[in-house]
Amino acid sequence: MILFETARSWVQSLGAFGLLQIETLRAVITGKVNPREVCRQVVFIGVNSLGISTLTALFTGMVLALQTAYGLERFGAKHYVGNVAGLAFIRELGPMLTAVVLCGRVGAGIAAEIASMVVTEQVDAMTALGADPVARLVSPRVLAGIIATPLLVVFANLTGIYGGLAIAVFELNVSAHVYFQSLYYTILIRDIFDSLIKSGVFGFIVASVACFQGLRARGGTEGVGRTTTSAVVIGCVWVFIADFFVTKFLLLL
Repeated sequence: MILFETARSWVQSLGAFGLLQIETLRAVITGKVNPREVCRQVVFIGVNSLGISTLTALFTGMVLALQTAYGLERFGAKHYVGNVAGLAFIRELGPMLTAVVLCGRVGAGIAAEIASMVVTEQVDAMTALGADPVARLVSPRVLAGIIATPLLVVFANLTGIYGGLAIAVFELNVSAHVYFQSLYYTILIRDIFDSLIKSGVFGFIVASVACFQGLRARGGTEGVGRTTTSAVVIGCVWVFIADFFVTKFLLLL
């Protein structure tokens, strides 16, 4: 019985989430979204997250180069550290790390902001005045997530690659020329496009899940806290799930 109730709750939540995305798309198509609000959200999601995302990418790239070199050194292939580390970072770690960082920073912020408006009945007042809460609150944030996340991933990829370069040069005695040559012969334009597509999907997930959880907030200030936590957790889980299916789809193309 408990399992049935849980399954039904999940199905209802997925249905409500799907309906919200349909309303979001309708607001975008009909031109109800304020471009200024989209730009403001791009700054909030992208520019304000640039520091923490690049810092995370820098040290991850350094650790990845160290670990890769440790494994390759057993086979006398230490000079191929750029091949493995660069490809892994661009195709997987760059988008994933950026998405997880955004879940913790942006997802929590969006969910808390919208949840506070819900519990203080600002969303109800907006509806009573004839405004569309989805067009005012959800659509700009989802669009901004789709736009800003690939841009953040570009900076994260470059930072991670240069972090690996620093380790290769100063720790592994691999010249910068050899490192960049290995990147040149390994990374394809297709890999970069796949990284950007994947990051756009992750940006959509982070923003849309945060908005959905914020609109479902109940129970005053305690409800805002629960909503913020669930937005971060559910967003991270769906990012990991989507990562597999998007990667599988891109490899089939």
